[in-house]
Amino acid sequence: MKIIIVGCGNVGITLAEQLSTEGHNITVIDTREQVVESVYNSYDILGVVGNGTSFNIQMEAGVEDADLLVAVTGSDELNLLCCLIARKAGGCHTIARVSNPIYNREISFIKEELGLSMIINPQLAAAREMSRLLKFPSALKVDSFAKSRVELINYRIEEGNILCNIKLKDLSSKLKVDVLIPIVERGDQVIIPDGEFELKAKDIISIVGSQPRTLDLFKKMKVPTSAARKVLIVGGGRTSIYLAKQLIEMGIKVKIIEKNPEKCEVLTEMLPKAMIICGDATDKELLMEEGLMETEAFIASTDFDEENIMLALYAKSLTNAKLITKVHRISYDEIIDSLDVGSIIYPKYITAESIIKYVRAMKNSIGSNIETLYRLNDNRVEALELLIKEDSPMVGKPLSELRLKPNVLIGCITRRGQVTIPNGQSVIHVGDTIILITTTTGFHQLEDALM
Repeated sequence: MKIIIVGCGNVGITLAEQLSTEGHNITVIDTREQVVESVYNSYDILGVVGNGTSFNIQMEAGVEDADLLVAVTGSDELNLLCCLIARKAGGCHTIARVSNPIYNREISFIKEELGLSMIINPQLAAAREMSRLLKFPSALKVDSFAKSRVELINYRIEEGNILCNIKLKDLSSKLKVDVLIPIVERGDQVIIPDGEFELKAKDIISIVGSQPRTLDLFKKMKVPTSAARKVLIVGGGRTSIYLAKQLIEMGIKVKIIEKNPEKCEVLTEMLPKAMIICGDATDKELLMEEGLMETEAFIASTDFDEENIMLALYAKSLTNAKLITKVHRISYDEIIDSLDVGSIIYPKYITAESIIKYVRAMKNSIGSNIETLYRLNDNRVEALELLIKEDSPMVGKPLSELRLKPNVLIGCITRRGQVTIPNGQSVIHVGDTIILITTTTGFHQLEDALM
């Protein structure tokens, strides 16, 4: 497809990189000539220097023939105007990044009146991700498939855990659990393991199964399975506002520390049921006074990555609370991921992933059978939910007879709402949905997974 991306910030660059690797024809628009030239040279895509709200600039970028325009600049109003002009000039699908909480109450009206295909709010998306993690505090990351019937949970194995030194082929017989571990991250390696693979302490594993079965495994590992009841948030930005509202609705006690007095006044007005503390969270004494040792979850969500990482490391040294660290910049993600700062939230990645899902859905309308896509382990693994159609070469064959490509695994099968973890004798039927897990990214069709 031909896609125009307006704005070459972190989200725009991430989108350009990932969509171009999937074979889409990408053109970027940005007012900064040096940035456009850098993106052009790095990813071999077209670039136009100028204001994305300009009709002439959009025409130069080829909006008349475009399938989709994505506006992800730092200005909500600019993004909405870009999409409005694109709709009038080219009639293409449009996606706008809109993050101001004021607009969130009117998002349906804006989307309908401007004819937008999608509105993505990075801060709201990040808050929802954090909320999911707080429901399952032992997890590093939680994703859902098959209308939330199937969960994919990332978990770090600690020393002394019951999973240490167990072979995957023995998992079911020894622990009496019906889950699958399809991905293991060990150091710099990401592995699609076989039955002989032996789990070790410090491995980060991905667990696939229904919610009751994954809960059963976590209970047998004797790790927390209930939602946090007290949450301490540092930073009173938009993400914290969205998150606090969700947590308060869940009956969770929320305390927010923010050093800007003006922001504190806004927070007090917008979050009357939360406790707002005006102070500097880098002050150790303040953190202790405000209950760091008693909190069940600690969220570092300031505007500064270094401060978030430092605060999370400090909290880790004193408490067993669930840690969530928000990181804006993606340049050093490999280094940051190696630090023990709990679950790391990258709003830019979450935003890009949501848009890529929409692009995949557009392709689905023209023949692809991919329902949902998740990018895992720093984009080195993809988990895809695929609908099995009548013409699928997988129908009616035991999995043992399918010639899957290397590093491709079928994680589970959902049939009439029932989730099963497959074995070699499992047979796929028309109408089933399967979760395909692979380190070979960029699959567009089910057939791409077969040799």
